[in-house]
Amino acid sequence: MNNQVLIVYTGGTIGMVQDESGSLHPFALDRIIDAVPQLKHCRYQIDSVTLDNIIDSSNMTPSLWVDIANIIEREYDRYDGFVVLHGTDTMAYTASALSFMFKNLAKPVVLTGSQLPLGMLRSDGRENIICALEVASCRLAVIPEVCIFFESHLYRGNRSTKISAENFDAFETCAPCSPPPTCRAW
Repeated sequence: MNNQVLIVYTGGTIGMVQDESGSLHPFALDRIIDAVPQLKHCRYQIDSVTLDNIIDSSNMTPSLWVDIANIIEREYDRYDGFVVLHGTDTMAYTASALSFMFKNLAKPVVLTGSQLPLGMLRSDGRENIICALEVASCRLAVIPEVCIFFESHLYRGNRSTKISAENFDAFETCAPCSPPPTCRAW
């Protein structure tokens, strides 16, 4: 049986597309296959849920951390791993909060986002989503903790910080996740 991964979509740059005028708007998560066609070839099932109000990460609050945790707790037995699509500005705060909210976590919860909207040609979001899904679905090296996957790096959620608003390599940590997984997308 294939692994099952749940994507929890909160908002942020990763979920934005440009219209003809150049304005950014959130896209419907059910169209993620259109934005990341490589997902048609994955060996796991992907389901998704969207927060009631998609937000810019600067509007993230502790009550929304609880909402994310409640979704994961409610769906915990149905899925092998979880990916949270999140804006980068407060991603490290959310990852840290979630890491302390889950006791005895036995499955990966991987937050990811992007510096450029998914709908843009050079977006870093495609690789970040693909690799976050690979980590969340991996049966060979299960990482039972909350992590951030960003720009080819997997970081411990409660040991990470954002260091750049412009560079794709935007996060750092004092304690990387161990063992580092091998992403089939590389």
